[in-house]
Amino acid sequence: MIECIFTLDYEIYGDGTGSLGELVYEPTKQLANLLQRHGARCVVFVEVAELSRIEKFDADPTIGLVKEQVRSLHRAGFEIGLHFHPWWYNACRRDGKWLLDYSEYNLCTLPAARVTVIVSEAIHYLRHLVDDPDFTPFSFRAGNWLFQPTEPAATIVAHAGVRVDSSVFLGGRRHDHGLDYRRIPQGQYFWQFSSDVTVADPRGTLIEIPIHSQIVPFWRMHAARRLACGNIFGGGGRGPIGALTRVRDFLRVNYPLKLDFCRASAKQMMAMVQTVLEKDRKEPEIYRPIVAIGHSKDLSDIGEVNAFLAFLGANRIALSTFREIYPKLLQTLKQAALTDDSEVVPAPYR
Repeated sequence: MIECIFTLDYEIYGDGTGSLGELVYEPTKQLANLLQRHGARCVVFVEVAELSRIEKFDADPTIGLVKEQVRSLHRAGFEIGLHFHPWWYNACRRDGKWLLDYSEYNLCTLPAARVTVIVSEAIHYLRHLVDDPDFTPFSFRAGNWLFQPTEPAATIVAHAGVRVDSSVFLGGRRHDHGLDYRRIPQGQYFWQFSSDVTVADPRGTLIEIPIHSQIVPFWRMHAARRLACGNIFGGGGRGPIGALTRVRDFLRVNYPLKLDFCRASAKQMMAMVQTVLEKDRKEPEIYRPIVAIGHSKDLSDIGEVNAFLAFLGANRIALSTFREIYPKLLQTLKQAALTDDSEVVPAPYR
């Protein structure tokens, strides 16, 4: 059985360039309307560090509309996930430009006390956004996918109430920050983890559902239809890390191609899912949740997304959220634990 989880990183560029209206509000409005026409919802990973600082410094006139959009999405059944880039938390504004603290680029390398403060502040602001003092985000995505070293951040996030992470993608590599997702549990569509997000641990509290990706020859990455294109709603910087610092990451014969509905073409995405469909026909008893990723700042052709959604519908692949599929995850893990004579599975979310 296959289910697809659409996830949207709701954010401007990591260096603070670009406007909320062009890179967040308008593209998200288009995507949400399209999903609702298909009777579907998605997981919206709201970048709370950016938004909280933009609001604090009154840096963008669209912040009020964005806050109302998040509330509306929450009321409409979209899952609001926890997401932030920690270098924003010491940000200040000078002469119309953002001064960001890149010494806090990777949350996972910060002291536990600092991680606790950041996570607490992030969730507090999410509660402000959705206008619910008791709101607890169900899912988490680390800024720039950096979830290594996994501890103590994983324990802190789990203690805050998060149950699902979706930061990992097969083949992910960042030499400059020690990220290495090249060795993840083979053939598994999700797994429990504790001290290392790439290592299955039946005693782990959190469940990893990786962003679906395939390892492809590097030339296929250059063939991606929108890989280097800007958002149709606006342009701007691409983030704080220059290309030269990541040369080692890209100099590979094979490279991970994510199921990215904002950058890949409908044809590319259909081909990726077709591979999963072929496996599912042979072993339909296996539960296969696949995560698609997009960024509001990258949405360039809503027609391509519509074509992909139509393909999913034609193949009876339901669109769900992490919260919706969690009971199936628990049941599958419980069955696997019984088979392996293991005793521990995550506690049901309450």
